[in-house]
Amino acid sequence: MSGAAGSGGDGAAGASALSDDALPVRARPLRAELWALSKPGIVRMCLVTTAGGLWLAASQLPVTSSVAWGTVACALVGSALAVASANACNMIWERETDALMERTRHRPLAAGRLSVRTAKRFAGVAGVVSLAVLALGVNLLTAGLAAFAIASYVGVYTPLKYKTPAALIVGAVPGAIPPLLGWTAVSDAFDPPGLAIFAILLVWQIPHFIAISLFRASEYEKAGIQVLPLVRGPLQAKLHAAAWSVGLIPISMSLTPLHLTGTVYFVVALALGVAYFAYSLLGFLPSSGDRWAKRYFFASLIYLPALTLALILDLTLQGVGAP
Repeated sequence: MSGAAGSGGDGAAGASALSDDALPVRARPLRAELWALSKPGIVRMCLVTTAGGLWLAASQLPVTSSVAWGTVACALVGSALAVASANACNMIWERETDALMERTRHRPLAAGRLSVRTAKRFAGVAGVVSLAVLALGVNLLTAGLAAFAIASYVGVYTPLKYKTPAALIVGAVPGAIPPLLGWTAVSDAFDPPGLAIFAILLVWQIPHFIAISLFRASEYEKAGIQVLPLVRGPLQAKLHAAAWSVGLIPISMSLTPLHLTGTVYFVVALALGVAYFAYSLLGFLPSSGDRWAKRYFFASLIYLPALTLALILDLTLQGVGAP
């Protein structure tokens, strides 16, 4: 549920992970280690997208209707706990290969600062509480979506990425669910606009992660993770990135025909999509390499907030307020 870009590893020998019964000496307070176990950066991003889905769904309500603040609070708390649970489960699964990768070796389990037993308890409690909060405080559809996201991210995507690069698409599904959680918290239905914002985030993740896998290919190879540049070569990876980025153009613009946004968003979405696709084509130049891949990765980080700002501006000009 935390997104395809949040990959680590599992399955290689020689790592410093502890057994279920080992109790490490912690250099930091337990709450700090549990906070790190949840991957707070990803939790924050998912909270923002969930809140965005809530706001967009509320903008479609009649003027005389509003969303109860209790529902908003439960949707945000429940989605945050669901993401934290999925992230913790991911770190439990990947604790051994996390220790082999430079960017993940300092995580609590990989570094031996937290026991696996404690991590399992945290993941279990966070998951159960999240589903209870969503089921009782929001609706059963939203709770069911969160359960599906946790199960598919942990039980399908995480083990699959050691077998095939197609796992990236599988992992993008739970990674794109947070805004849909926000939408269904209000609508209690799978509406076309809600599915459209889900599709935007899903498709955006593919070139975003391909860029990471291009300039971190050696780390993924060491961890045994099957990413496109390793399995099919850098050229195929760049072709996939370009194809998904061009597909993002009509998907991002679809919010206007669906009557969710107006002309301002439509024009900005078109401009951003064309620019993002054009930058993907620079990867085919002979001089492109890790430097281009890193810049393409940062371009993906610019694209999503810029698209969100365009959406906010458009709805503000339409006179749409908070729920």
